[in-house]
Amino acid sequence: MSATTHGRARADSDPLSRVLKPASGESPQERQARLEQEAEAKRISDAIDEQLRREKVEKTKARKEIRVLLLGQSESGKSTTLKQFQLLYAPSSFAIEAPSWRPIIYLNLVRSIRRILEIITIAEIDYNAYDDQPLSPVSPTIGTPERARRPTLNLGITDEELAAFASIRAALSPLLDLEDRLIALLSDPEEDSGEATHLNTSAFRTTAGGAGRGKEVALGGGWKRALGKWSGKNGSRHGHGSAENDEVDWTTDPRDPIHVLQRCATDMEILWEDERVQDILRKRRARMEENPGFYLNDIRRIVSSTYIPSIDDVLKARLKTLGVVEHRFSPTAGGTLGGNRFSKGTGQGEVDWLIYDVGGARNQRHVWAPFFDDVQALIFLAPISAFDQVLTEDTLVNRMEDSMLLWRNIVSNKLLRNVNLVLFLNKCDLLQKKLQSGIQLKTYMTSYGDRPNDFESIGRYFQSKFAAMHQTMTPNPERELYIHLTSVIDTRATEKIINSVREMILKDSLKRTKLL
Repeated sequence: MSATTHGRARADSDPLSRVLKPASGESPQERQARLEQEAEAKRISDAIDEQLRREKVEKTKARKEIRVLLLGQSESGKSTTLKQFQLLYAPSSFAIEAPSWRPIIYLNLVRSIRRILEIITIAEIDYNAYDDQPLSPVSPTIGTPERARRPTLNLGITDEELAAFASIRAALSPLLDLEDRLIALLSDPEEDSGEATHLNTSAFRTTAGGAGRGKEVALGGGWKRALGKWSGKNGSRHGHGSAENDEVDWTTDPRDPIHVLQRCATDMEILWEDERVQDILRKRRARMEENPGFYLNDIRRIVSSTYIPSIDDVLKARLKTLGVVEHRFSPTAGGTLGGNRFSKGTGQGEVDWLIYDVGGARNQRHVWAPFFDDVQALIFLAPISAFDQVLTEDTLVNRMEDSMLLWRNIVSNKLLRNVNLVLFLNKCDLLQKKLQSGIQLKTYMTSYGDRPNDFESIGRYFQSKFAAMHQTMTPNPERELYIHLTSVIDTRATEKIINSVREMILKDSLKRTKLL
């Protein structure tokens, strides 16, 4: 069959072509009638398209967008708060992403082990002398002109103990190479800032040397897309459905880090549970349980061949925020909790929530200001358990003092004069543990005086102190301040607080639009 004949046959078989094809022997009157019918059909079609376009525009106008900014120093709990928002209002996406946190949790575990080994090494080198750059120094006292120096330690390590530590260090040395591999996997090789910014989708691989060791994996703007792509060889089986119901044997992938972790699992447990090691950590004031990404009490579970991160695991995982991470919650995405949509009861159509999480380290705070004039609410997190700790980037600055200075800058900023403030006095669970262990707040905050050293009294003290700063420094006395004592890794308690914050923000939004 020729091409012409084939084309004619194909056209004849097309129903639409047959309908539009002029009738054989069509008269001029019939042709005119047909053209008029086609013109009318096109007019109706165009009118329908225009109506759909208008409805789309009107729907877009009806949809409000509420922007919330999360601020606070590094490790204050901002990213965990963002995870809680996602868990409450986009639970399906949270469940889908959970398996992708596995390499990050592995890295957190490995770094905890490396930190212990470093502390032991320092103790071996000079366990009677003052270390000018201790890993966990005593926190400077707030309100005291001169900084207190850490007293000389007497760790009392015997030659036999040194030999035992050398043996277990050798057994755990593969973890250091694994750390480099995980850093390479989770880092951008073209990033020259020394910070990792996204999850590499390539397979696990060994990197030359130890260039990655000691760096901190950071959370960049495209982290969720990148995390979702990572799965090793078997992870695609977790792309849909509940992570808790799926079981995949990760050991079937020879590149998976589970092999190294399982070989080292017993030695990791021996190291962590050794009484001598615990004694050294206590004397060095290295409270491992207070660090983000603490999984040393769950080693066997974490290194299981079928391990999938739980909700609590993901909430505890440490991934440093670098730059600005934004997350949008849309009611059309199906995020619900107890039947309540994120915008239910607003009376103002559908509401999109855009939440910004920005880096809290000192070298990241310059990116905060551009968001100040474009948000409806600001959530500031102050970790009140950190009153006896110092900044990682400056060991002469008390973390609580740094939070208060940041808070002063926030409440006095004129760009935020019409932005309602929500203050999370966070990490109350760690504060309670410290107080129960006998640590005195007045040792580090002289202004506390002789008040009772219990959680209720200290909680009221911090609430009144932060509220007083807002009252005396705000450029807008009419601005609302909402203060909550929180532990954002506690999902049940945080759910109530977030719902309360949501209602407050929506109420204020309605006031602004004069609908209330």
